[in-house]
Amino acid sequence: MEFVLVVPRDEVFEGFYPQGLSLEGEVDTKGLLARARERSFFIERRKAETDPGLKQLIPYCLVLHPNSRSIFLMKRLPAQGEARLHGKLSVGVGGHINPPDQEGGRDPIEGGLRRELEEEVVLQGEERVDFLGILNDDSNPVGAVHLGLVHVLILGPSGTVRVRETHAIEGSLQPLEEVRQMWQNPGGFETWSEAVLERSSEWCDRFF
Repeated sequence: MEFVLVVPRDEVFEGFYPQGLSLEGEVDTKGLLARARERSFFIERRKAETDPGLKQLIPYCLVLHPNSRSIFLMKRLPAQGEARLHGKLSVGVGGHINPPDQEGGRDPIEGGLRRELEEEVVLQGEERVDFLGILNDDSNPVGAVHLGLVHVLILGPSGTVRVRETHAIEGSLQPLEEVRQMWQNPGGFETWSEAVLERSSEWCDRFF
């Protein structure tokens, strides 16, 4: 039985429900992140999946290499657990937050983000992580019960990243401009990655 971190929809949004990727300055994304931390709790995942009054919190992390202006691009293979994402391209590493992510007094959001990165990729060299914004998509049943907390991991000049779960994922750093061109062909990317790439011209200069 899996338990996941959730927050009541009305309490985290407080009456304003942005759609797509929202960057700081457009909405109070940092305030929303603070409310998510303060008002979240764990619940059985099967219950959360069918309750639109709750939002499952999902850390979603882009991996960028500024020197080469590249972004880590993945393709999820059939061995990967979430069948709805098989064959889809993704620029985000992420997943649900579970109770062990808060062990030792850790912030569960940061713990979940770091665990997902460690499970899916191997990072080497210097790095730093910044918060980018929130991702909300109520247009479909899956998006309606999830809330993306979008972060960016910036690799240092000699930093590298590679897939750890090679049986479940293919991936490598690719020039951002080429990935943006791929995004223009509909259907290839998972929904959240499409939302991130749609606004990439507005956030990429912050990191590149």
